[in-house]
Amino acid sequence: MKVHKNIRRGLFSLLALLMCSSALSVFVSCDDDPAEKNRFTTTEEYAADFLQNRSQFSLFTSIVNRAHKLDLLGTYGSYTVFAPTDDAIEAYLHNRGLTSVDQLSQADCDTITYNHIIEQAFFTTDFNDGTYPQMNMLERPLTITCDSDTVSVPGEVRLSIFINKTARMIAMDDSVENGVVHTMSSVIGTSNDMLPDVIAKDSTCSLFALALELTHMADSMQRYIDVTYSVGSDSIDWTNDALVIHTAVEYDNVAYPEHRYFKFTAFVPQDKVLAEKYGVTDIAGLKRLAAQMYDPVYPEDAGVTDVTNRRNSLNRFVSYHLLDRLGTYYGLTCVDGPNSSLAACFSRRSWDIADWYETMMPYSIIKCSFPGGTETGLYINRRGVQSRADGRGVKIRGAKVAPASEVKVSQTAVNGVYHYIDDVLCYGVNPVTGVNTQSDVFSERLRIDCSTLSPDFMTSGARGHYTKSNFENGKYGLGDQTSNHNNKQTCLGFKAGYAKNFSYSNRTHLHVRPRTLTFWSYQGDEVTIKGRFDVNIKLPPVPAGDWEVRMFTCIGFNSRGIVQYYIDNVPQGIPFDMRPGGEDARIGWVNDTQLGDEEQIAAFDKQFHNKGWMKGMKSYGSSTSGAGGTQANTFRQFANTLRKVIGTFHSNGKEFHYLRLEQKLESENNELNFDMIELCPATVYANPDIAEDKW
Repeated sequence: MKVHKNIRRGLFSLLALLMCSSALSVFVSCDDDPAEKNRFTTTEEYAADFLQNRSQFSLFTSIVNRAHKLDLLGTYGSYTVFAPTDDAIEAYLHNRGLTSVDQLSQADCDTITYNHIIEQAFFTTDFNDGTYPQMNMLERPLTITCDSDTVSVPGEVRLSIFINKTARMIAMDDSVENGVVHTMSSVIGTSNDMLPDVIAKDSTCSLFALALELTHMADSMQRYIDVTYSVGSDSIDWTNDALVIHTAVEYDNVAYPEHRYFKFTAFVPQDKVLAEKYGVTDIAGLKRLAAQMYDPVYPEDAGVTDVTNRRNSLNRFVSYHLLDRLGTYYGLTCVDGPNSSLAACFSRRSWDIADWYETMMPYSIIKCSFPGGTETGLYINRRGVQSRADGRGVKIRGAKVAPASEVKVSQTAVNGVYHYIDDVLCYGVNPVTGVNTQSDVFSERLRIDCSTLSPDFMTSGARGHYTKSNFENGKYGLGDQTSNHNNKQTCLGFKAGYAKNFSYSNRTHLHVRPRTLTFWSYQGDEVTIKGRFDVNIKLPPVPAGDWEVRMFTCIGFNSRGIVQYYIDNVPQGIPFDMRPGGEDARIGWVNDTQLGDEEQIAAFDKQFHNKGWMKGMKSYGSSTSGAGGTQANTFRQFANTLRKVIGTFHSNGKEFHYLRLEQKLESENNELNFDMIELCPATVYANPDIAEDKW
């Protein structure tokens, strides 16, 4: 992600990533432990010095210098450099029919350099395998995996760490003053293929690739860069170009992306899954399966035979497996790695971490879950808690997503990523399992982090980005920043017209804050909306029925505003005064410990809900509250962390609904921390037999 040149340097100290920490404990060979002989630590050398002072990197150093990035690596910052040896560069040149780096064009040098640098330091000891949520300077995703290596030493099988499945690390974690250097056995390859083309080259996914082509959904995933977008010089006129006051004592350093990209995610059932589970071996069989799934749910469309029609069953089948955003394995939920500190803020014995996304099938959503316990991993359309049924007695396994370590090919494209899944996805009725996704999976409360509401928040890397700090190994910033204009809580801002699903004018400022463990923010991050804002937001589509809309937020700051809510442009109640002495002084919040037994707590919750309020959720607590997911210190226990019941709407399952937020204060400097919304079906919030849980 590149940003406006005036504030570019600060932004790139943002994201921590996913690497193979587990490999270090099992990296074995006949030689001595490579971690011992390869590790080099210094407090004096910068990355540029490291390269220049070692003859094995002379050719790569020459390339980086021609790309005018050697000076960058010699300055303060945070960088990961994947440095190919001279042998690796010479092999690359030989494969291209060249004999010298002098024969490389300027574009070649730029591409090689940018492809081997990430502007944040990431050690292999920190993370497991997966796709980096932070892209390299070429703005491409990189994948890191631990895999068997049978090439380096003939006759031996070793476990090694690879980038993009092919480039092997031969030395790792060489710490330098401004980051880390990993030595590579080969040049990391680049591809200009779009996502459908990458899928088509995977011989294990031939049926899905053919269906993509026949339905023309492949054509819908050919976009990459928005040529209409420009940062320009028309920065929002706030305190100054670089700073936006967040609260009375806190500043957010806001940068705007230099480019706007379109990226996609595909969940792909391999041919063997279709054959073994559904008996499907050709496109005719896939059409029959799709009809079995969708004709009972959409009988009015059963006669639509044109597979390019969005109402056709095969078209629905294919498009339900697609998202119009970048979704990496550790990016589709807030579980940002195998040892996620953020995940530890959840009460995972009582709540499966999950997020919900609109798919490319019209008026449909999927649920991405990352449960704890024995069934840990990423799942699509799962219900339950850990390995058991949820509080309403429902357990549906869903489809499991294969992590990068189980995949033998690179699954990244210039405009997205695809994942193997071990079952098909269905927004209708699965003819084998009998699960009706709309009525069985989505008859639950949907808790949607606001940083997921726009594909642009995720594709740009704004959702889930980290800050540079001395807290939690640099991943998470401190929530209690002072009024320091050099605050490293760097945020990504979005210009009007360039955040999909959000509509607002230039009088509105909107940015996504980085993740922190220490503030009252669900999942650690939030969307900040500032000024005399008037924002209309498309809500994720939901199945037919009555739904209640709520918003979780943190109130009681002088910088908060007075917000009028609308659903489908109809005003909902009176404006919500979020400042001290506003609603917090009038609603009558009482701590559970003061109420007595569970019966009295339940009675208070019902009365509180009837007044338009709910306590914060019991499933999450920030480190500020000392929570770590423990019941005694979760958001339910604080009077300033509340859910506002906004109103209700009726869905027919075939249309969108909108939430509008309007600032009523005549002020440029008051804001709304737009943190999380809940979409709750009447079968939950108005169920006479099973009360809604506190989680």
